[in-house]
Parts: sequence; C-alpha cells; structure tokens
Amino acid sequence: VKFRPHVKTTKCLNVVEAQLSAGAQGITVSTLREAETFFAAGIRDILYAVGMIPSKLPRAMALRKQGCDLKIIVDNAGAAESIVEFCQTADESLEVWIEVDIDGHRSGVTPEDDALLEIGRILQAGGVKVGGVLAHAGSSYELHTQEALAALAEQERAGCVRAAQRLRAAGISCENVSVGSTPTALAAKRLDGVTEVRAGVYALFDLVMHNVGVCRIDDIALSVLTTVIGHQQDKGWVIVDAGWMAMSRDRGTSKQARDYGYGLPCTLDGTPLDGYVLVGANQEHGILARTDAGHTPDDGDLKARFPVGTRLRILPNHACATGTQFPEYHALEPSGELCVWSRFHGW
Repeated sequence: VKFRPHVKTTKCLNVVEAQLSAGAQGITVSTLREAETFFAAGIRDILYAVGMIPSKLPRAMALRKQGCDLKIIVDNAGAAESIVEFCQTADESLEVWIEVDIDGHRSGVTPEDDALLEIGRILQAGGVKVGGVLAHAGSSYELHTQEALAALAEQERAGCVRAAQRLRAAGISCENVSVGSTPTALAAKRLDGVTEVRAGVYALFDLVMHNVGVCRIDDIALSVLTTVIGHQQDKGWVIVDAGWMAMSRDRGTSKQARDYGYGLPCTLDGTPLDGYVLVGANQEHGILARTDAGHTPDDGDLKARFPVGTRLRILPNHACATGTQFPEYHALEPSGELCVWSRFHGW
C-alpha cells in the first residue's frame, strides 16, 4: 500500500521532498495553489482532495495540460455533470475520484448510497475517467483510545473498499482506494483492498494529536518562540508576545479530555512547563497562567521564574493552523544548525 502525504500541514517544499525521499508516492493537496506550487517544483502525482466546483475547472485543466497527473474529487451528481460538460467543451479530460463518507464527519456519499453509482455513471458515460474512491475518517480526532481508533480505521477501510466494489460491480472503473487520517493511518490493523493511505499532520504532530493518543509531547516538532513582556500581579498572569496571530484561533483541545488553551508553554529547550497553559490570547498578547486546581497565584514567584525578556516555546493545538500564520520555519538540523525553510499561503 503506497503512502500519499497530505502537504497542507506544512506547505513547504523542504518537508515534502523529505517525505518523498523517505518513500512517499505522490502528494495530497487542499488547494490548487498547493498543486501549482508543488508541480512547478517537479512533483507530478497530485490528488486535490477538496470537492471540485465549476469555477476551478480551468485551473485544474491547465495543470493537466502542462503534464501534471492531477486527480480531482466529487461527491454529488451536479459537480459530476459540470465536469463532464467542461471536458466535452474543452475536448480534454480529467481524472475524477469519488469521495466516500464513512463516519458522517464531513463530505462524501455513503458506500451504500445510490448516488455513488449515479455519480460514477455520469462520469463514465461522459468520457471522464473514474480513477478511484477516497475516504477521510475525520471523526478520529474525537477519539482517544487505541481500540476506538483501530475500530474506526477498519470502518474507514471497509467502507471505502465497499464503495469501490459497488462501482466495479456496476461496470464502472475504480482502480484506486484511498483512505486516511493521521490517527487511523497509525492505528490500522489491516489494509486489504486499499491502494494508498493519506495523512498530513503526522509530519509535525500537535496537542490535538497528543490528546488523541498518537504522539508524545516530545514528538511535536513545531513550536512558536515567544518572549515574556510583562505580568498581571493580581491575576497570576504572565504576558507574552504570542497571541492568536501567532498561535491561531484554533481551540481544538477544548472538547478533549485535556484542554491546553491556546497552547502548551515550554522552556527554550522544549521541556513543558507543568501546570501552565496559554489560557488566553489577544491579537498580539498571550496570557500564560497556572491551571493547577487550588493554586493561589504567587506574584513574586511568577516574576522570579519568568522575568521580562524570558524566552519560551509554545506548542500548538493544531500544527496546520499555527504553521499557516508564518512565512517560514526555522528548522533544526541534526548538526544543531538552524536553517530557514520557506512555506507559502493562498488558494
């Protein structure tokens, strides 16, 4: 089973080249900007895993004409009809995969839905290749035990394979069966019938993934460097210069067993500050405070422990959201040297 990483997490050529060097085959993208940027860098095998709309078809076709092996997805008959009409007018073709919903989390058609075959027939009758089916078990982010994750991974696998079987039984080509989320990719016990697995946030990990149970705190590779700029003595607050413009507004841990606020503060070497979280965030101000039950703020203690000018690192709730706040990463090489890796933005 091949591995196709989702590059929306890092949007960074250095990272993606490392993934491909490590054995990944092809990439998954969430925007056509990503597809265009990585194709320009020499990557041809690209799956655009967001439902296609008519206004984006010219850009998708332009990539195909330039030699990009771009795959697009649909989950409804209307979009399929638009693609057929566009291809016939352009006298060109696109490869289309059908999105399958296996957990009610987001988009897609369920494996047993008549709409699955309707979409397949529309595409095939219109001369458009049905390249495969794909599923994303997004509800895995709501779980936190290995047993539950393994069960969902099997549900994802079985549902997507079933959709492919139904299409093939109806005479509709369906070569690829693509599944994946970081938690289910790491928890899957079997992949019978699957041709590829996708995952993205695994490349950096974050606090949501830690709460799900698929990584340790010291597996989280992304942090935001911040500096103490003041204190609020009567509230037990340490004020830092990283607010939601640095960390993002993502509060993904708020519904999990442990809430990390806007992030987990660490010392400069990455050691977590036990009992502290970034409890609040304004645009450029972060509020660091203890969350220990029964703790009474000791203002002198805070000032002594965190003098103005102290530098800290904040681990993010959601690596994708925090990363996109910045134009570059400062990456630590095995030698200890820091280098700059650019990333990009936009759609």
